[in-house]
Amino acid sequence: MKKFTVDSNGFYGDFGGAYIPEILYDNVETLKNSYLEIIDDPSFRKEYEDLLRDYAGRPSPLFLAKRLSEKHGCKIYLKREDLNHTGSHKINNAIGQILIAKRMGKTRIIAETGAGQHGVATATVCALMNLECIVYMGATDVERQKLNVQKMEMLGAKVVPVTSGNMTLKDATNEAIRDWCSNPSDTYYVIGSTIGPHPYPDMVARLQSVISEEIRKQLLEKVGRETPDYVMACVGGGSNAAGTIYHFIDEPDVRIVLAEAAGKGIDSGESAATIHLGKLGIIHGCKTLIMQSEDGQIEEPYSISAGLDYPGIGPIHAHLAKTGRSEVLAVTDDEAMEAAFELTRLEGIIPAIESAHALGALDKMKFKAEDVVVLCLSGRGDKDMETYINYKK
Repeated sequence: MKKFTVDSNGFYGDFGGAYIPEILYDNVETLKNSYLEIIDDPSFRKEYEDLLRDYAGRPSPLFLAKRLSEKHGCKIYLKREDLNHTGSHKINNAIGQILIAKRMGKTRIIAETGAGQHGVATATVCALMNLECIVYMGATDVERQKLNVQKMEMLGAKVVPVTSGNMTLKDATNEAIRDWCSNPSDTYYVIGSTIGPHPYPDMVARLQSVISEEIRKQLLEKVGRETPDYVMACVGGGSNAAGTIYHFIDEPDVRIVLAEAAGKGIDSGESAATIHLGKLGIIHGCKTLIMQSEDGQIEEPYSISAGLDYPGIGPIHAHLAKTGRSEVLAVTDDEAMEAAFELTRLEGIIPAIESAHALGALDKMKFKAEDVVVLCLSGRGDKDMETYINYKK
């Protein structure tokens, strides 16, 4: 993987890098200089893979959704990340980063969370490893994801509601970075997505790449080849998408189709479609596409999904979209919600609203009968039941 990998300065083409306050320089530099060595260390690999298997429940199944396939006239396989312990792909990254933090001698773990899935995964692994855990969460999200807040507290984490800005993911991230600046020596910041200063985007993508690694093996077993015609995922910050496409990026025959949250419509002023609307800027330590006003102020994103309303995008995704390697479709709240109800009725699977955006993109595609499509079902819908029920009212 040469063309789309990160360079030594943390850039994917024009996007990435590490733009950080001086107080964090040592932390980020130490992480940058040691993360690859740690990840490649055989004792780390063994501990990580054992926990993924015995604790998180991997490999996650690859399920042929027959009725959904029939509707779209192709073969659609769902990569069931919703069946992982804690209900989403987020556990893959949380286990990996916390093992790295332990090897770096850090005793206090902080995280940001939007939909709460990354917060729950981080709190879960901290409970397992007996580490202090503080999770920053926008007050708006605390309200709409009550169940996940209760889980984090039950797991022993301290949830800090953030009341600045729009009180969502961006604001939670700001607070987490402030905390990190105040406690640089003992604190490790577990970033939940392929965002942030280098090496985070690359490290998170590598930890999530277990998804595409498994897809290749599972497809070979099921259809006799390792590569599908299409891989699809939802994209907010971009970790489930990065993990789903990682081992296919250099396979030109595999089409990458990602779905971002269009909210009430791309031109409605209430959207989170960063790749469609964003302009180059710096957010949370990296240079990427950001939703911003004419004078460079960050515009508040909107999505019915608490996990996709982020005003930036992981630099790897900005690069893949810019170079034409990935196709990014904007899916509205209504399209995602309808797709979620449809999957539930057709296949008996209630998806997270985030994942429902990827399902919503299926209607925008034209498939051939022989096409094999792998779609990442990144999370389950338990956390979204209230939103689903209110939507139908």
